[in-house]
Amino acid sequence: MHPIIIIGSGMAGYTVAREFRKLSPEQELVMICADDAVNYAKPTLSNAFAGNKAPEQIALGDATKMATQLNMRIEAETWVKEINAERHEITLEKNGETITQPYSKLVLAVGANPIRLAIAGDGSDDIHVVNSLTDYRTFRENLSKRKDKRVVILGAGLIGCEFANDLLHSNYDVTVIDLAPQPLGRLLPNHVAEAFKTNLEQAGIKFALSTTVEKVTKINDGEDYAVTLANGQTLVADIVLSAIGLQPNIALAKDANIQTSRGIITNTLLETSQPDIYAVGDCAEVNGTLLPFVMPIMQQARALAKTLSGQNTNVHYPAMPVAVKTPAAPLTVLPAPLDVEVNWETEEFDDGMLAKAVDSQGTLRGFVLLGATASKQRLALSKLVPDLIPAQV
Repeated sequence: MHPIIIIGSGMAGYTVAREFRKLSPEQELVMICADDAVNYAKPTLSNAFAGNKAPEQIALGDATKMATQLNMRIEAETWVKEINAERHEITLEKNGETITQPYSKLVLAVGANPIRLAIAGDGSDDIHVVNSLTDYRTFRENLSKRKDKRVVILGAGLIGCEFANDLLHSNYDVTVIDLAPQPLGRLLPNHVAEAFKTNLEQAGIKFALSTTVEKVTKINDGEDYAVTLANGQTLVADIVLSAIGLQPNIALAKDANIQTSRGIITNTLLETSQPDIYAVGDCAEVNGTLLPFVMPIMQQARALAKTLSGQNTNVHYPAMPVAVKTPAAPLTVLPAPLDVEVNWETEEFDDGMLAKAVDSQGTLRGFVLLGATASKQRLALSKLVPDLIPAQV
């Protein structure tokens, strides 16, 4: 029998491998990835400064350690050039050689890539993104070489705000730029976003909102960058970080005639449109929903591990609130489904607020908890929200 192959060594790929090994210790398992296959938790990258974590402290294990631990062959620094779904084989490139590798089942855990804006100026190539441990290492190294501590972050979404908070705690001067009028505009209703922004501003984070970056130019003999905004403002930065969101990696799937939309389309068994090919993690659009967070990955991995070991299991999505790592403004968000009309009901506290998203039937569909008092209600409220994908018996 041919091996089960996992493409991708991120949190999704490694979690599937770990869960599968609990159920099936011996079946041949192969992981293929383009990077060095070091296992680490990507969410720790956006709050590693405050924890004073060097890049090497974030790693949980290198390829050799993980291969032994999970009784799995790991092919690092290996590129998947093609998937031939009909023949159940993939074409690989490693060290300049082309190899054909058959599979019995194939798991796409290929993640998502940072969206990059087209920005003018001779400094635009120096804009950092942090989407991997390697990116993070480069970012830290460059930051340590700079004599001042001025950081400009493009994007006031989840990752942008988390990085801003993290850098602030390490005494960096941080300005966050976004086209939206408020931070976390896609996740929060306006009045909560305003309060969240005020909390971060009081902590020392600066915002330039309702505008965008037009160009990034090297100044002072390449020591600094001038960041020119569409509103005419110019900021001086030592380093520029782009955190404007992620785009699921769908190219490989598309080339294999696997159905894609924003992500790789799957049903609740995490099956794609091609037989014996599954998708998990940030690349997977499950039942029309993309959820690039930790909890959904865990739910997917547990379900898929059972399916791969012969027990077909549908993924179950209970209410899964997201804790935003911004200690200056503690925030927990459970976004309401996009296709549901909701009204917001708000309760204010001394240290924040609680906003409930209620549908026309009076059912709680989502919530936002800002501050320590509100966050205590996370468990109780989560139980009131219907499952996003109900458990199937």
